[in-house]
Amino acid sequence: MDKLPSPEKVLGLIPGGVSLDALRERGIVPIDSGDGLLVIAAADASSLMDAQILAAGDGKAARLVIFPRGRITALIRALYDLKSGVAQDTLNAIETVDDLSELVRQEVLSDTIDAPVIKLVNGLLLEALNERATDIHFEPYEDKLLVRFRIDGVLADRHELTKGHQSPVTSRIKVMAQMDIAERFAPQDGRIGITIGERAVDIRVSSLPTRHGERVVMRLLDRARGLLSLEELGMAPKEREKLDALIRVPHGMILLTGPTGSGKSTTLYAILQALARPEVNIITVEDPVEYDVPGIGQVQVNEKAGVTFGGALRSILRQDPDIIMIGEMRDFDTAHIGIQSSLTGHLVLSTLHTNDSVSAVSRLSDMGIEPYLIAGSLLGVVAQRLVRKICPRCKAPVPVSDSARKKYGIVSAFRGEGCEYCANTGYSGRFGLYEQFDITPEVRDAIASRASYSVLRSLAAAGGMRTLYELGMARVSSGDTTLEEIIRVTGEE
Repeated sequence: MDKLPSPEKVLGLIPGGVSLDALRERGIVPIDSGDGLLVIAAADASSLMDAQILAAGDGKAARLVIFPRGRITALIRALYDLKSGVAQDTLNAIETVDDLSELVRQEVLSDTIDAPVIKLVNGLLLEALNERATDIHFEPYEDKLLVRFRIDGVLADRHELTKGHQSPVTSRIKVMAQMDIAERFAPQDGRIGITIGERAVDIRVSSLPTRHGERVVMRLLDRARGLLSLEELGMAPKEREKLDALIRVPHGMILLTGPTGSGKSTTLYAILQALARPEVNIITVEDPVEYDVPGIGQVQVNEKAGVTFGGALRSILRQDPDIIMIGEMRDFDTAHIGIQSSLTGHLVLSTLHTNDSVSAVSRLSDMGIEPYLIAGSLLGVVAQRLVRKICPRCKAPVPVSDSARKKYGIVSAFRGEGCEYCANTGYSGRFGLYEQFDITPEVRDAIASRASYSVLRSLAAAGGMRTLYELGMARVSSGDTTLEEIIRVTGEE
């Protein structure tokens, strides 16, 4: 036998009373049965005794077949997927759960847990991760609890639970996140570390009291996907060359701008990985620290303990850093210290919430930073957005109207027709658009003389800057995304 059977067939071969947890722990799985034999797949011959015990439980002899460990692990994972759906009997049973005080953090990938509320929350986490969701929203209404997943940046309804499920589900999540269950009228934040087999996932949890109960949002950070490198960001060659040159400057300030969820942190981490070398001291101040980066000192902001962005920045300047990363410039104090650091021989990286790259100048000015300081410190600004890709499995060409050709300059267009792979959305995965505003001598002089936004944008265009909209339209013509998606993301028509 050189091929493993389907998970559906294997599920029927597992002897009664044997859990998937036990199979995973021993690295074995039954794959065929007949003539008093139970055929069992394993990674090596050392599992023979475990195989014999498994077969004996079914009153049969064991026959061991060796397969690569990765294929066996994948099959067991598929079996979990079959059993971990949000079953109706679990939903029905939850309303009988009264005592939530004994709930503890557990391995999510398990089929031996009996408490219905734990099974439901675990099932939702598994379902969200399998669908590549980045967030899970639990939204209470007068007569229901709506569960929504954010996939590729767009929210989609997934489950509609009864009002009776709201309290136990919310309490279970708060217990996992080590939040105060008794406090229902004040916002809370927490963190959960879960494992799915050998896969580690970090979850940030936020609760907010609303009229109909606590609204809970879970942000999923899948460590299995790892950090992206600059090569994996998918930047256009011209933009990548500009960024490479920018981050090699020894001192000054580089800002990444965009709304929440536009991938700024991912880009910052990619830059830090490219800059991390034994001879360079890199220190970051973050809230929160999302990923551990080897070779970098990362400081977690904790305002309750008095560790603020400004306070941490003042302290790390005494740690002799070469490169400083500030998670976000939120106020005058943080921005002022960051700019002063960039003027005294440090390379400073940070993020800012603006709609485009040129607006970063006026945003810093609004914070109270003098224009001459902005002009003297700023090296460049990168504005970015994440755009959904057309699903490769249902991608099909569509005709381009004459008006679209004239208005947008599009010569060809494609669309996803919708299939099972992309959940009938027509999109699967995302890529980034990167608008780069280089601070040339002309731009520097204009900033120092308090030039208006329109003047700065004209100078940037003259210097070769391609806007998010222009970059997006080029990707529409190359068949990577749709016109509707670019208009949705950039807000321009």
